[in-house]
Amino acid sequence: MPRMLDVSDAVRAEIGDEEADRLLAGENAPGSYDCTSCRTPGDSEQERTSTVLFVGDETAVLAFAHAGCLPSQVVQVTEEQLQGAVRSIGGSAPGVGEPHKAVPEQAVLGVTSGLVLIEGELHPALVVEPTAPIVRPGSTAVGDDFLPLLIEQGYMPVTELVTVPPVLHGWSVLLAVGQLHAVLQPGTNGGQPVAWWQAHQPLQVTDSWRAAANKHQQVLMFAAPVGSIGRQPREDLLRASLDKAAANGKLVAAALPLAGT
Repeated sequence: MPRMLDVSDAVRAEIGDEEADRLLAGENAPGSYDCTSCRTPGDSEQERTSTVLFVGDETAVLAFAHAGCLPSQVVQVTEEQLQGAVRSIGGSAPGVGEPHKAVPEQAVLGVTSGLVLIEGELHPALVVEPTAPIVRPGSTAVGDDFLPLLIEQGYMPVTELVTVPPVLHGWSVLLAVGQLHAVLQPGTNGGQPVAWWQAHQPLQVTDSWRAAANKHQQVLMFAAPVGSIGRQPREDLLRASLDKAAANGKLVAAALPLAGT
């Protein structure tokens, strides 16, 4: 029985044509699997299935997801996160043949959810702050290009939180079974959206946050450089940190349409 697998060009480039062809022929692909996104069972003989390659510093692990949950893609993570992903997958995902080439250690994006009051109405928000400065791919310069890179993608600088930021089309927030899975960005050349940020284990959100997301059908995403926001335990403290970052010119934002439920 042919497998209904999707192997993206990015995954094929990483694992090689031979391995990709074996997967598509059903030699190495599982019949049934637990979706790496929503954690519910899937069957590659009965439904479209995406191959998702987690790439760590030295190794790579192939996992599978419902095509409706995630597109086939390569997700770069640290080795520590990769081991956590392997544990959450259940240790059953096959490793890719040889050790993967080392990739530079990457900053991790910290994501906090909360409700933000704007124009008298509560809006669901995600606040993104890296754990280290972000530089342009291939750059050897010392600095932090996190906000300039996002502004180039269409995010708007925010100096005060008084109006809802404009919608950034092509980007979306993936919410499934009441949990936060990913922030998706447009694929290259108009292809399928890819994960800009993906939770290694789906994040729980509050009922009030989910209700606000369903009401507005969009989520406000705020992003700030490392050290600007911090992990705030309460929404009032989170709002105060957002206001301070905005006043200091260290905040960008956009409204992202909601994908999922």
